[in-house]
Amino acid sequence: MPSTIETLAGRLGELLLRQSGWLATAESCTGGLLAGAMTAVAGSSGWYDRGWITYSNDAKVRELGVVSQTIDHFGAVSEEVARQMAAGVLAEAPRATLALTTTGIAGPGGGTEAKPVGLVWFGFARRVDDELVVCAASRVFPGDRHAVRMAAVSFALESAIALLSDGR
Repeated sequence: MPSTIETLAGRLGELLLRQSGWLATAESCTGGLLAGAMTAVAGSSGWYDRGWITYSNDAKVRELGVVSQTIDHFGAVSEEVARQMAAGVLAEAPRATLALTTTGIAGPGGGTEAKPVGLVWFGFARRVDDELVVCAASRVFPGDRHAVRMAAVSFALESAIALLSDGR
């Protein structure tokens, strides 16, 4: 029986196929779990284009074009960085129509009062009628490092499904 994450990845793939869409991802705190969920689905080569694991700030800047001053001012775990990561994914993956990104604090350390352990920012970018639409969302997930990372993958997939199902 497939896991919830595998089921969600499969549903996302079906939507992308119906819409002739392609997905690309960039991950920090999830460290490849999102890409792994995509590639666990048989036939994902028909809708999953590529992914990056940009764990360091330098990788976010060099690979995705995140502006270093944005990281300096807002921190790597921020709406601004998640949005720039998503836009950068679509800039680097021209075939992709949807980008999903994660940046967060999975723990057990690294949290602050303003940015607690479990905080994850998600970036979403879509190509819609030759226009780039970028948005972001955040959640604070409870639990240990593994629980935070798995919850982040589930939320990213659920959000992507909702974005593609909105009729636009």
